[in-house]
Amino acid sequence: MVEAMLRRSRRREAGRLAAAAGRYAELGWPVCAGAPLREESGGPRLGGTSPRRWARDTGRACSCDRIGCPAPGAHPISPAWQMEASADPAEVRRWWQERPDANVILVTGRVFDVIDVPAGAGALALERVARDHERVGPVAMADGRALFFVATRGAAGEEEEWWSCHLDCEPDTVPPVSGLRWHTRNSYVLAPPSRSGQGRAAYWLRDPDRAIPDPLRLLGYLADACDEVTR
Repeated sequence: MVEAMLRRSRRREAGRLAAAAGRYAELGWPVCAGAPLREESGGPRLGGTSPRRWARDTGRACSCDRIGCPAPGAHPISPAWQMEASADPAEVRRWWQERPDANVILVTGRVFDVIDVPAGAGALALERVARDHERVGPVAMADGRALFFVATRGAAGEEEEWWSCHLDCEPDTVPPVSGLRWHTRNSYVLAPPSRSGQGRAAYWLRDPDRAIPDPLRLLGYLADACDEVTR
Protein backbone atom coordinates (compact mmCIF):
# COMPACT_ATOMS: atom_id res chain seq x y z
CA MET A 1 0.00 0.00 0.00
CA VAL A 2 2.73 2.44 1.01
CA GLU A 3 4.82 1.61 -2.06
CA ALA A 4 1.84 2.14 -4.34
CA MET A 5 1.22 5.54 -2.73
CA LEU A 6 4.88 6.44 -3.25
CA ARG A 7 4.77 5.45 -6.93
CA ARG A 8 1.65 7.55 -7.56
CA SER A 9 3.18 10.51 -5.71
CA ARG A 10 6.40 10.24 -7.72
CA ARG A 11 4.49 10.13 -11.01
CA ARG A 12 2.45 13.21 -10.11
CA GLU A 13 5.54 15.12 -9.02
CA ALA A 14 7.50 14.10 -12.14
CA GLY A 15 4.62 15.31 -14.29
CA ARG A 16 4.61 18.68 -12.54
CA LEU A 17 8.37 19.07 -12.97
CA ALA A 18 8.23 18.24 -16.68
CA ALA A 19 5.30 20.60 -17.25
CA ALA A 20 7.02 23.43 -15.40
CA ALA A 21 10.29 22.97 -17.29
CA GLY A 22 8.43 23.07 -20.61
CA ARG A 23 6.53 26.19 -19.57
CA TYR A 24 9.70 28.05 -18.62
CA ALA A 25 11.27 27.14 -21.96
CA GLU A 26 8.18 28.46 -23.74
CA LEU A 27 8.73 31.76 -21.91
CA GLY A 28 12.22 31.83 -23.44
CA TRP A 29 13.92 31.12 -20.10
CA PRO A 30 17.11 28.99 -20.20
CA VAL A 31 16.53 25.72 -18.35
CA CYS A 32 18.77 22.86 -17.28
CA ALA A 33 18.10 19.65 -15.39
CA GLY A 34 18.81 19.76 -11.67
CA ALA A 35 19.98 16.97 -9.40
CA PRO A 36 16.99 15.33 -7.68
CA LEU A 37 16.99 14.71 -3.97
CA ARG A 38 17.87 11.20 -2.89
CA GLU A 39 14.67 9.73 -1.51
CA GLU A 40 14.25 6.99 1.04
CA SER A 41 11.02 5.17 1.66
CA GLY A 42 9.62 4.45 5.06
CA GLY A 43 6.45 3.74 6.92
CA PRO A 44 3.73 6.34 7.43
CA ARG A 45 4.63 9.10 9.87
CA LEU A 46 2.79 9.94 13.05
CA GLY A 47 -0.56 11.58 12.40
CA GLY A 48 -0.91 10.10 8.92
CA THR A 49 1.53 12.47 7.25
CA SER A 50 3.32 11.58 4.04
CA PRO A 51 5.51 8.44 4.10
CA ARG A 52 8.09 10.21 1.93
CA ARG A 53 11.35 11.28 3.50
CA TRP A 54 14.63 12.59 2.21
CA ALA A 55 18.04 11.05 2.96
CA ARG A 56 19.57 14.11 4.63
CA ASP A 57 20.55 12.27 7.82
CA THR A 58 22.98 10.06 5.89
CA GLY A 59 24.95 13.03 4.52
CA ARG A 60 23.94 11.98 1.00
CA ALA A 61 20.69 13.90 0.53
CA CYS A 62 21.49 14.71 -3.10
CA SER A 63 21.54 12.34 -6.06
CA CYS A 64 24.98 13.71 -7.00
CA ASP A 65 26.13 11.38 -4.17
CA ARG A 66 28.56 13.97 -2.86
CA ILE A 67 28.88 13.57 0.91
CA GLY A 68 27.75 16.81 2.50
CA CYS A 69 26.55 18.36 -0.78
CA PRO A 70 26.15 22.07 0.10
CA ALA A 71 23.04 22.49 -2.05
CA PRO A 72 21.10 19.19 -2.21
CA GLY A 73 18.73 19.17 -5.15
CA ALA A 74 19.54 22.79 -6.01
CA HIS A 75 22.32 22.46 -8.57
CA PRO A 76 22.54 21.19 -12.17
CA ILE A 77 23.15 17.52 -12.88
CA SER A 78 25.76 18.22 -15.55
CA PRO A 79 29.01 20.13 -14.96
CA ALA A 80 28.52 21.47 -18.51
CA TRP A 81 25.23 23.14 -17.59
CA GLN A 82 26.27 26.54 -18.95
CA MET A 83 26.64 25.13 -22.46
CA GLU A 84 23.69 22.74 -22.23
CA ALA A 85 21.05 25.13 -20.84
CA SER A 86 18.29 25.58 -23.39
CA ALA A 87 15.06 27.46 -24.00
CA ASP A 88 13.98 25.05 -26.74
CA PRO A 89 10.72 23.51 -25.43
CA ALA A 90 11.15 20.31 -27.45
CA GLU A 91 14.67 19.74 -26.15
CA VAL A 92 13.66 20.53 -22.57
CA ARG A 93 10.73 18.11 -22.72
CA ARG A 94 13.04 15.41 -24.05
CA TRP A 95 15.35 15.90 -21.04
CA TRP A 96 12.46 15.31 -18.63
CA GLN A 97 11.31 12.27 -20.56
CA GLU A 98 14.77 10.83 -19.97
CA ARG A 99 15.02 12.02 -16.35
CA PRO A 100 11.49 12.71 -15.03
CA ASP A 101 12.65 13.10 -11.43
CA ALA A 102 15.09 15.93 -12.26
CA ASN A 103 14.61 19.23 -10.49
CA VAL A 104 14.27 22.37 -12.61
CA ILE A 105 17.12 24.88 -12.67
CA LEU A 106 16.82 28.32 -14.28
CA VAL A 107 20.03 29.89 -15.58
CA THR A 108 20.50 33.58 -14.80
CA GLY A 109 22.35 36.40 -16.56
CA ARG A 110 20.91 35.69 -20.01
CA VAL A 111 17.22 36.58 -20.07
CA PHE A 112 16.88 37.71 -16.45
CA ASP A 113 18.78 38.10 -13.20
CA VAL A 114 17.48 37.00 -9.81
CA ILE A 115 17.90 38.95 -6.59
CA ASP A 116 17.25 36.65 -3.66
CA VAL A 117 16.76 37.66 -0.05
CA PRO A 118 15.61 35.97 3.19
CA ALA A 119 11.90 35.14 3.20
CA GLY A 120 11.11 37.77 5.85
CA ALA A 121 12.88 40.49 3.89
CA GLY A 122 11.05 39.43 0.74
CA ALA A 123 7.65 39.67 2.42
CA LEU A 124 8.48 43.12 3.82
CA ALA A 125 9.71 44.36 0.43
CA LEU A 126 6.54 43.10 -1.31
CA GLU A 127 4.36 44.98 1.19
CA ARG A 128 6.22 48.21 0.54
CA VAL A 129 6.26 47.76 -3.24
CA ALA A 130 2.47 47.27 -3.17
CA ARG A 131 2.04 50.32 -0.93
CA ASP A 132 4.00 52.48 -3.37
CA HIS A 133 2.25 50.99 -6.42
CA GLU A 134 5.57 49.91 -7.91
CA ARG A 135 5.68 47.11 -10.44
CA VAL A 136 7.03 43.73 -9.34
CA GLY A 137 7.81 40.83 -11.65
CA PRO A 138 7.88 37.10 -10.97
CA VAL A 139 8.71 36.19 -7.38
CA ALA A 140 9.33 32.65 -6.12
CA MET A 141 10.02 31.14 -2.73
CA ALA A 142 12.68 28.43 -2.47
CA ASP A 143 14.38 27.03 0.62
CA GLY A 144 13.49 29.99 2.82
CA ARG A 145 14.59 32.61 0.25
CA ALA A 146 12.44 34.97 -1.82
CA LEU A 147 13.62 35.10 -5.45
CA PHE A 148 12.87 38.33 -7.33
CA PHE A 149 13.21 37.99 -11.11
CA VAL A 150 14.52 41.18 -12.71
CA ALA A 151 15.91 42.28 -16.07
CA THR A 152 19.50 41.21 -16.61
CA ARG A 153 22.14 43.94 -16.47
CA GLY A 154 24.13 42.54 -19.38
CA ALA A 155 23.76 40.88 -22.76
CA ALA A 156 25.93 38.77 -25.01
CA GLY A 157 27.21 41.85 -26.83
CA GLU A 158 27.95 43.72 -23.61
CA GLU A 159 30.46 41.45 -21.92
CA GLU A 160 31.97 44.20 -19.78
CA GLU A 161 28.57 44.84 -18.15
CA TRP A 162 28.25 41.31 -16.80
CA TRP A 163 29.36 40.04 -13.44
CA SER A 164 29.41 36.58 -11.91
CA CYS A 165 27.63 35.49 -8.76
CA HIS A 166 27.95 32.18 -6.97
CA LEU A 167 27.37 33.06 -3.32
CA ASP A 168 26.60 36.25 -1.39
CA CYS A 169 27.82 38.94 -3.73
CA GLU A 170 26.61 41.91 -5.70
CA PRO A 171 27.86 43.84 -8.73
CA ASP A 172 30.82 46.11 -8.06
CA THR A 173 28.56 49.14 -8.45
CA VAL A 174 26.27 47.99 -5.60
CA PRO A 175 27.35 48.29 -1.93
CA PRO A 176 27.33 44.98 -0.03
CA VAL A 177 24.00 44.18 1.61
CA SER A 178 23.78 41.50 4.28
CA GLY A 179 21.60 38.60 3.17
CA LEU A 180 21.17 39.79 -0.43
CA ARG A 181 22.37 37.65 -3.33
CA TRP A 182 22.38 38.84 -6.93
CA HIS A 183 22.42 35.96 -9.42
CA THR A 184 23.66 37.00 -12.82
CA ARG A 185 25.98 35.36 -15.33
CA ASN A 186 27.44 31.97 -14.30
CA SER A 187 24.72 31.46 -11.71
CA TYR A 188 21.33 29.78 -11.44
CA VAL A 189 18.35 29.30 -9.13
CA LEU A 190 16.05 26.45 -8.19
CA ALA A 191 12.64 26.80 -9.87
CA PRO A 192 9.18 25.74 -8.67
CA PRO A 193 7.98 23.07 -8.13
CA SER A 194 11.43 21.56 -7.43
CA ARG A 195 12.27 20.43 -3.92
CA SER A 196 15.13 21.83 -1.89
CA GLY A 197 17.48 20.06 0.49
CA GLN A 198 14.84 20.24 3.20
CA GLY A 199 12.33 18.44 1.00
CA ARG A 200 10.14 21.53 0.61
CA ALA A 201 8.77 22.40 -2.81
CA ALA A 202 9.58 25.83 -4.25
CA TYR A 203 6.51 27.83 -5.26
CA TRP A 204 5.52 31.10 -6.93
CA LEU A 205 4.44 34.14 -4.94
CA ARG A 206 4.00 36.17 -8.14
CA ASP A 207 3.30 34.39 -11.42
CA PRO A 208 6.18 33.85 -13.91
CA ASP A 209 4.05 35.32 -16.71
CA ARG A 210 4.53 38.82 -15.27
CA ALA A 211 6.73 41.33 -17.08
CA ILE A 212 10.28 41.40 -15.70
CA PRO A 213 11.12 44.80 -14.15
CA ASP A 214 14.35 46.78 -14.04
CA PRO A 215 16.38 45.62 -11.02
CA LEU A 216 17.30 49.08 -9.79
CA ARG A 217 13.64 49.90 -9.16
CA LEU A 218 13.43 47.03 -6.67
CA LEU A 219 16.94 47.08 -5.26
CA GLY A 220 16.26 49.85 -2.74
CA TYR A 221 13.22 48.02 -1.34
CA LEU A 222 15.14 44.75 -1.07
CA ALA A 223 18.25 46.31 0.46
CA ASP A 224 16.24 48.23 3.04
CA ALA A 225 14.22 45.12 3.94
CA CYS A 226 17.39 43.05 4.33
CA ASP A 227 18.92 45.69 6.60
CA GLU A 228 15.85 45.67 8.83
CA VAL A 229 15.43 41.90 8.96
CA THR A 230 19.12 41.00 9.45
CA ARG A 231 20.23 43.80 11.78
